[in-house]
Amino acid sequence: MKSDVLYLVIPCFNEEEVLPETCRRLTQKLNDMIERKLVNDASRIVFVDDGSTDHTWRMIEKLYEENTLVLGIKSSRNRGHQNTLLAGLMTVRKDCDITISMDADLQDDIEVLDQFVKKYEEGCEIVYGVRSARQTDTVFKRFTAEGFYWMIRKLGADIVYNHADYRLMSSRALKELEKYKEVNLFLRGVIPLIGFRTDTVAY
Repeated sequence: MKSDVLYLVIPCFNEEEVLPETCRRLTQKLNDMIERKLVNDASRIVFVDDGSTDHTWRMIEKLYEENTLVLGIKSSRNRGHQNTLLAGLMTVRKDCDITISMDADLQDDIEVLDQFVKKYEEGCEIVYGVRSARQTDTVFKRFTAEGFYWMIRKLGADIVYNHADYRLMSSRALKELEKYKEVNLFLRGVIPLIGFRTDTVAY
């Protein structure tokens, strides 16, 4: 059976300091997944520049020239993390079978990428990355994070606890996401409304 094409979609705003290491680690991981035929060799790393004011875009161009796995998308201006992520997802959705979005600083564990893909192969169209613990967070950060989820749920939003924007979405799910025309975009609140079979990966 032919493996699926995976695009890793990574919003970037003033990330020149972390991009070389991020690209190195993601390239290593993606090559490993390709070699094991977990994903297709047409899979790519897509950096989406959100109108950065430093040398982020210049660095993305350089990485593209040096690394066949790298692609870049540039916003004409700063549009915010959520809009930049959505623009990246919508741009690539017809070129791949699945996307996984993540932050440029790799605060989320990339070693579980395999688990995302396996959940998709089992029939899930959306897979949420969920932090299993917050031991490294300060007491204040833990308190505010838990308060945030409590408040959002009280307001009626169905969001996944301890999930940010580390998630897999199939091209089918992205097609449905495109139908939502939200002005004040909050993907963590919108995506659970899409439907389809979902699961989580703890890290």
